[in-house]
Amino acid sequence: MSLLEAVVLGLVQGLTEFLPISSSGHLRVVSAFFGWPDPGAAFTAVSQIGTELAVVIYFRQRIWAILSTWTRSLANRDLRGDINARMGWYVILGSIPIVVLGLLLEDQIESVFRDLRLVALNLIIFGVFLGLADRYARKHRDLEELNVPRGLGFGLFQALALIPGVSRSGGTITGGMLLGFNRKDAAEYAFLLALPAVFGSGVYKLADIGGDEYAGWGATMVGTVIAGVIGFVVIAWLMRFISTHSFMPFVYYRVGLGIVILALVSWGALDPQGGAESQQSRSDIVVTEETPGQEPEEDSEPAAGPSPEPAEEPEPTPTPSVDPVTGWEIDPEVGLPRNPETGLYHDPELGMDVDYDVSTGLATNPVTGEQYDPSPLD
Repeated sequence: MSLLEAVVLGLVQGLTEFLPISSSGHLRVVSAFFGWPDPGAAFTAVSQIGTELAVVIYFRQRIWAILSTWTRSLANRDLRGDINARMGWYVILGSIPIVVLGLLLEDQIESVFRDLRLVALNLIIFGVFLGLADRYARKHRDLEELNVPRGLGFGLFQALALIPGVSRSGGTITGGMLLGFNRKDAAEYAFLLALPAVFGSGVYKLADIGGDEYAGWGATMVGTVIAGVIGFVVIAWLMRFISTHSFMPFVYYRVGLGIVILALVSWGALDPQGGAESQQSRSDIVVTEETPGQEPEEDSEPAAGPSPEPAEEPEPTPTPSVDPVTGWEIDPEVGLPRNPETGLYHDPELGMDVDYDVSTGLATNPVTGEQYDPSPLD
């Protein structure tokens, strides 16, 4: 990843993380629009550490009150009814859904969920949900009325943000308003609830930065710092804005952006996978490490029949050829290249990884769920 990409994506992350318009969705769209490789789930997760540090700084007094009161309440029963002590438990409880689902759906988050068509649909659908909740929910509660069921409800809505296009803040705020909380308190708890999940995800993904990952350490750190600085400005503005305004401007923006993305994809101006290049760059490193000195174009020719005894050629396993688009080795028995990161077969016609049943010879389209006979690569 170049320095320019890191700066631009850091700006995008900082501008969109706290607005209910999906930061991960915007990172995907901006990268695809400029023809850059998908920065990947690791860059997204680590750069969010910068924006969450902005939350810590902005809400530092409230966070200190929660941490100190919750810690002291473990030994002092009189403090257990304090809202700050209870908030500590609610944040822990509300973080469980996104942690569990994030680990269970890790492969899908890094592949199928990043399809631009899915991002666009989520921008539209959850934008409409945000508008309906903002317009029709009662919004009569404040954080003093938070309890265990409502805290868990917030957490379930936050877990929807694992899918790019939903928006962590947008999904959680929508859930908060549906539970009856006013805009400002729903937003405040949404930002506080995100802290454990985002920090945990960022630390977990640190090991993926560098090496085979498209975004290296230098670019990731630049993007993270820029995201944190811009994020602080945005969160300060948003908390003032929603005190006197509705979320409808963001609803209109989400729906409009989703329609534009779907139109560009349908016209062929945007590749719905749009990040295959990032997968290629990582896999190229893997291939060169495993088979140094091999040229993809030269692999297929020796396999055509250099043996002086043609009758015995079918018996030995032929040297795997390499897909010229992805740079991945093609399984000679299946006829499809295998993604070295996910372990799944890759269908070049669809431009995405697919589940392949060796016993039936059928693949499953991850978008439609339909089984089909993939075209073998020669």
